[in-house]
Amino acid sequence: MKIVVIGGTGLIGSTLVARLGERGHEAVPAAPSTGVNTLTGEGVKEVLHDANVVVDVSNSPSFADDDVMTFFRTSTANLLDAAREASVGHYVALSVVGTDRLPESGYLRAKVAQEELIKGSGLPYSIVHATQFFEFAGSIADSATADGKVRLPGAGVQPIAAEEVAAAVGDTAVGDPLNGTVEVAGPEAFGLDQWVRTVLAARHDPREVITDPQARYFGAAPDRELLPGAGAHLAQTQLSEWLTRQ
Repeated sequence: MKIVVIGGTGLIGSTLVARLGERGHEAVPAAPSTGVNTLTGEGVKEVLHDANVVVDVSNSPSFADDDVMTFFRTSTANLLDAAREASVGHYVALSVVGTDRLPESGYLRAKVAQEELIKGSGLPYSIVHATQFFEFAGSIADSATADGKVRLPGAGVQPIAAEEVAAAVGDTAVGDPLNGTVEVAGPEAFGLDQWVRTVLAARHDPREVITDPQARYFGAAPDRELLPGAGAHLAQTQLSEWLTRQ
């Protein structure tokens, strides 16, 4: 199959393109650097010509509330229009566990808007909800750092290795459309503070992680909303194994 991966040069996208290629598919990475800009529409119709599947793992370059909403609404609308015109048979998007449970987060509100556009498009679709990636612990710490200290709530998280997210998205892309959502998560649950503290310690990062129930996570105050449901697909890689490989 010809599978176009929007965001195909990024963390998830590049791994996904490689995996799909190994399975004998024509995996086409699409990103501004390859001449495809979903925000402006440049190159979108051309890259989707004769595509069987489009997979959107792109992300907004800015996480400011207005910027991220504009990005997901505009880019998704452009992709859906082009996918309909090209008669794409399966539209796959990567999203986040808990999107609809934390409306105070501008980023998650934007992901909800993206999902609603996909569900209302009339195209056969699948949405993969993933938990936080192991790889993002450092950027989460950076966003929560003030005066050299990291303040995070003890909210439950079940982080996952990015390569296993890519594997789950790839399996979904080559399967039949779900016309629904599937969840994928790591094998272990942690407190958000505990997870980031463990990663920083393994990297010999001297910042102290303070457990602060009032601290926000990208504008939200989560408790258990970021944890997957009972039917989630659980990956195999534990945090300790992943840290050993870094």
